[in-house]
Amino acid sequence: MQKFIRRISVGLIFTLALSACGFQLRGIAELSFKNLYIQGSPLSISKDLKHALKTNGIQVVDSVEQAELLIELLNESNEKRILSLSGKGVVREFELTYRVSFRTREPASATWSAPQTVQTRRDFSYSDNALLGKAEEEVLLNNDMHKDAVREVMRRLTAIKLTAK
Repeated sequence: MQKFIRRISVGLIFTLALSACGFQLRGIAELSFKNLYIQGSPLSISKDLKHALKTNGIQVVDSVEQAELLIELLNESNEKRILSLSGKGVVREFELTYRVSFRTREPASATWSAPQTVQTRRDFSYSDNALLGKAEEEVLLNNDMHKDAVREVMRRLTAIKLTAK
């Protein structure tokens, strides 16, 4: 019985500590539009972006006439840069960077917003002795950066307030 009370007390303290620090589950984004048209060349994050929009109750429509907001995916880039070398000139650490640019506009307006760029970065150590493992780690880090970029695009879309509906 004493163990049970102790476990409940620890759980209660943990819950209070989390709520006191301001922790809150991500939840659904509050977007000012219900449907969106995506144009531009398909990027590697297009599928994840469509999924995130659908999860948040936004319908991706097939024509500009049905849309309340247009988003144009302009471009994306992946970059891999050496961060550090060993004393013998062997690569020890890389930096991965992913950038995606987009712009938005309302269908009634002819003017696009200024292009916005979302950028994510990750560092990872490298070793020739673990070549396959490090290659897999790089793929996982790139996927993680794409997901972070989608979340950031969604955050920026929540800031858009439509003028006319």
